[in-house]
Amino acid sequence: MPWRPPSNDRFYRLIVRTGQVLRWALRLDIQATGLEHLPDKGPLNGPSRQVVPGRGAVFAVTHFGYLDFAVLELLLWRHARAQLRFLVHQGAADHWLAGPAISASGHIVVGYTDRSDAYDAAVAKLRNGEYLAVFPEAGVSRSFTVRECRTGAVRMAAEAGVPVIPVSVWGAHRVLTRGHGFSLRRSWRAPVGVHVGAPMMFAPGTDAEAATGMLRSILQSGIDRCIAGFPLDPGPGAWWMPAHLGGSAPTDAERQLLDRTDTAAGRRRAPRAK
Repeated sequence: MPWRPPSNDRFYRLIVRTGQVLRWALRLDIQATGLEHLPDKGPLNGPSRQVVPGRGAVFAVTHFGYLDFAVLELLLWRHARAQLRFLVHQGAADHWLAGPAISASGHIVVGYTDRSDAYDAAVAKLRNGEYLAVFPEAGVSRSFTVRECRTGAVRMAAEAGVPVIPVSVWGAHRVLTRGHGFSLRRSWRAPVGVHVGAPMMFAPGTDAEAATGMLRSILQSGIDRCIAGFPLDPGPGAWWMPAHLGGSAPTDAERQLLDRTDTAAGRRRAPRAK
């Protein structure tokens, strides 16, 4: 029988402490703006944020690298000792090591085909007062610009009556992303920019497509702001810079072609919220 850790916040705190140790060991420099847009700290239940019905939120996070989620987790834990739940694809939940950890951390698993149960579970958690993180791009953007977003974040927030909080993360992709593995030299003292946008409220019946287009624009504006204040000079042709800024990342058109190729080959099964 596979090992299953206890399903309580003790395991989540262990994950956060591990991330804190790794951040300290690598001397990662997380530079955040817009922290005033984070929810109020609120009361604690032991060492963690107390979940209060009606005080939930959807965090819509850009997805350029594999550590973007960890940056937001560390930020929220430092701000309010808040635990963050993610929508996780079934493929990750089936992994012998990641699966038990995902279950113990209280994340929501999105199935290969039927995704309605995951959507309903997400809305229920939001109404209960939990924080839910969504990657609306539904996959890593190889162009390092915000790609087309799916409507799940907006629809869930509107149905649950909670805000969507845009979070743009820039620089974590230099540490680890698709096609570029971990490098100690690149990761040591690596700067990571984060911008938290103003909360966005959507009424039931909101045009989800239009609202999602607005969300995408806000996320890209946050990325642009992070790039403008980024302390590293990339030089010409840097792989981690978007093409329109002189980098060698795929253009948006090239990225779309690569995404279509992946989809046709069945290599990417990005989850939908519903």
